[in-house]
Amino acid sequence: MDYRSRPLNIVEVCHVPPFSNSFKSTLTEFSLPLNFSDIFNLKFPPVQNIFFYKLGESTSTFFKTVILPKIKHSLSITLFHFLPLAGYLSWLQNSEKPVIIYNTANDGVLLTVAESNEDFDHLYSEVRYASESHPYLAPLFVSDTKVSILSFQITLFPNKGFTISSTFNHAVLDGRSLSLFMNSWAYICRNLDENVKISPSSLSEELNPCFDRTVILCSEGLEMRYLNYWLGLKLPGSDANPRSLEPIPFPVPTDVLRATFGFSREDIKKIGERVSKLENGNRTKPFSTYVLAYAYTLVCMVKAKGLKNNNKVKFGLTADCRTRLNPPLSRNYIGNCVTSCDVLVEAEHLLKETGVVYAAKRLNEMIKGLENGVLEKAKEKVPYMDVEPGVRVILVVGSSRWGMYGADFGWGKPTNIETTTIDVGESFSMMESRDESGGVEIGLVLKKNEMEIFDSLFVHGLKV
Repeated sequence: MDYRSRPLNIVEVCHVPPFSNSFKSTLTEFSLPLNFSDIFNLKFPPVQNIFFYKLGESTSTFFKTVILPKIKHSLSITLFHFLPLAGYLSWLQNSEKPVIIYNTANDGVLLTVAESNEDFDHLYSEVRYASESHPYLAPLFVSDTKVSILSFQITLFPNKGFTISSTFNHAVLDGRSLSLFMNSWAYICRNLDENVKISPSSLSEELNPCFDRTVILCSEGLEMRYLNYWLGLKLPGSDANPRSLEPIPFPVPTDVLRATFGFSREDIKKIGERVSKLENGNRTKPFSTYVLAYAYTLVCMVKAKGLKNNNKVKFGLTADCRTRLNPPLSRNYIGNCVTSCDVLVEAEHLLKETGVVYAAKRLNEMIKGLENGVLEKAKEKVPYMDVEPGVRVILVVGSSRWGMYGADFGWGKPTNIETTTIDVGESFSMMESRDESGGVEIGLVLKKNEMEIFDSLFVHGLKV
């Protein structure tokens, strides 16, 4: 079932520029280079998220006269502080590398405003077809030589709530960058006052972004290595122009379901203690590793019909490198600063009773390997690789440490946040819990029968 063709009332499509006025005109043209981690992600598809906000008072009139004007104005002010994100990514013929360009006359972000009569509660709280989310995703402009960096769509569900969807270019931003932008936008929106008509409000120190590319040292060789890799890559269905900024096409299935599963602090403690017993009481790994291992193992059990004992499974994730570089970067560095990690494991070990112990051990080894130097590890990677026959790849996206649920625009924090991008491939998302500190949410997209098995295993596993 495909919901992309469902009717949606588009109320407005507008261009939101960074805030400026005659009293303080500091917006000038500039360009910003990509770092090695940006180039690693150059041709991957945009990342899409949906933030759900439940409201008691969300009539069309209240939305259009109160909520929407504040959200739009605060977005303009936020772009003033995150100026490069109002620009675009370009790869001109006379340029060796793609660059971020900001041109004051024309730049800003695309904002789509829509209205829907679909069941809001069903969309954020129930198991549903993954494609039901697609009408609420923000479109992003993409061409061979020019790509937008960021776009948003706000959709009102009268008398229920609204959504804010973000779509960002993965060659410019990572998940932590988006979280900082969304939290900054929300902070400005809920603190709007009359003074912002004269000068933009300031951000608190913990929200001030850093765009300084000179702080990443000794990575020049990596940048060209990754760039040359993309230039030489030829994939079926991809653009014949090697310098094209069009992302790699990935098929999006229409017959899969989406659901979110929550781990409370007590659940996580229980998993850790259970695995500790299987390790003979030797618990030396952080609880977050056990949650990942548990989720990976359950997904493998769901896929067990397609796995044989001699098959291998590749677990993959992206690790934040801001504190792992030497010297370390600011946590507020805007851009990609992640490295791809993976570990190859034996399916037969995962499908045993001690599968979670085995998965936790291998994941811990992989993460500890980053201590030997992020840039050294990065030299061993290529952005896109073919998977060997018989190997299943299961990826996790996101982190429970980004604070996404802090994006309160003044009407309460999100009721749910969906990482829509996991529609593609065998992936699941990870995020902090909305309801309690220390909890974790796992987002999944699976076939109907697989989702039923996962749900049964998940509930049973936490009760044992």
